[in-house]
Amino acid sequence: MAARMTGMPGGNLTRATLDTLGRAIVTGEYDERPFPTEAEIGKTHGISRSVTREAVKMLTAKGLVSARPRQGTVVRPAAAWNLFDPDVLHWLLDRKFSVDLLRQFNQLRVAIEPEAAALAAVAADAEDQARIAEGLARMAAAERGEDDPLDSDIDFHVAILLATKNPFYAQFRETVATALNTSIRFTNTIVGRSASVEQHAAVAEAIAAHDPVAARAAMRALIGDVLDLIEDRGEG
Repeated sequence: MAARMTGMPGGNLTRATLDTLGRAIVTGEYDERPFPTEAEIGKTHGISRSVTREAVKMLTAKGLVSARPRQGTVVRPAAAWNLFDPDVLHWLLDRKFSVDLLRQFNQLRVAIEPEAAALAAVAADAEDQARIAEGLARMAAAERGEDDPLDSDIDFHVAILLATKNPFYAQFRETVATALNTSIRFTNTIVGRSASVEQHAAVAEAIAAHDPVAARAAMRALIGDVLDLIEDRGEG
C-alpha cells in the first residue's frame, strides 16, 4: 500500500488509486485498522487532494466506504458492497481461492443464464445468431489449441445475454464474465477438464431453432455440470 503513483496522467492516477485502495479493502487490509484519511492517502502515494477525493468518492459509490460525522471515512461491512460492480468482483477474486465464492457465482449464473438462453431463442436476430455461432466456433478452435479457451467461452455466454434484447440481462455481462473467468480456471486448471463444446453447441442449436424450452434446459444442464464439479471439489 505504500507505492507512490506520481508520473501518471490525472485519470490514470485516480484509477490506480481506486484500484489500490479498493483491492486493499476487499482483501482485508483494513479489517483490523482504520481506513486512512485523505491527507494520509495523499502523503503515502504522493498524489493530490483532488485525486484522493475522487478515488474515495468512487469507493463510496461502490459501497466500500462511507463518511460519518466526526468519524471520517470508514470501511463498510462486506454485506453493503456492490457485488455487481466489476471492480468489486475482480477484487474479490484477489482473495484466497474460495470454493464457496465459486459456488455462489455459479448459483447466480444458474438463476440468470437459462432464462437468458430462453429469451435469446425468441428474440435473437441474424446478427445475434452469428455472434453466438462465432463464440462457439472460437471454443472449438480453442479446443484444438488455436484460440483462447477463456475468452472464447466468455464471448459465447455474453453473446447470449446480448441476444435477449433485454438491457437488464445485458448488464449482467460483466458479472457473468467474472464468474466464468473463475469457473473456467477452476475446471480447467484444478479439475483438469475444459468446457464442453458439445454442451455449448446444444445451447446454440436450441437458440438457432427458436426453441426456448430446449435452450433453457441446455443452459441449465451446462451450468449444473459446473456446480456438480464444484460440489465434488468442496467435498474432496
